[in-house]
Amino acid sequence: MTLKLYCFGESGNAYKAALTLELAGLDWQPVFVDFFGGETRSPDFRAINPMGEVPVLVDTDHDYTLTQSGAIQDYAVHLSGKLTGATREARREILRWILWDNHKLSSQAGMTRFLMNFLPEDKRPAEVIGFMQGRLKSAYATLDAALETRDWLVGDAITTADIACCGYLFYPEPFGFDRSDWPHIDAWLTRISETPGWKHPYDLMPGSPADRT
Repeated sequence: MTLKLYCFGESGNAYKAALTLELAGLDWQPVFVDFFGGETRSPDFRAINPMGEVPVLVDTDHDYTLTQSGAIQDYAVHLSGKLTGATREARREILRWILWDNHKLSSQAGMTRFLMNFLPEDKRPAEVIGFMQGRLKSAYATLDAALETRDWLVGDAITTADIACCGYLFYPEPFGFDRSDWPHIDAWLTRISETPGWKHPYDLMPGSPADRT
């Protein structure tokens, strides 16, 4: 099986897909996308993904291309049979958390992190950043409360729900998240990082801010 993941290290959404592929034990290769150089806007990349986004998974064995991190996570589960719930109810609960993350956590964390770190300092909109950080605090509180009485979001082992919701929380760049403020999230992130096969996003995928300094 040959799986290629178009990605770059700074993308939390790509990290969700890459970490799922890695922890599922699948044979995959990262393909670096120069997002900051405008590659996702190029005709060649748009031929792969008309949405102009990473991640993109290409399964060359089955001539199949898939975009959006949650869909790629689901495909990795389909191929490997790992990181999934044992019952239909558990699988729906996993899907519920993935959808929640996409809407309430990752979308806002990704934007806030970008505005605070990857825009020139004089172009960073302070009011927008403050507003987004307020919304993120609400999401962190929801996640922290969910983890107060259990080790994993669904069931008794790591699933794609956990991988989706941690997607941006391992990044070192500041965006208003401090692990020490959220003890249950902090303990959960430690459990994830202690999972065999786990890698930091800058170790798992090519591309990091250091490459552009």
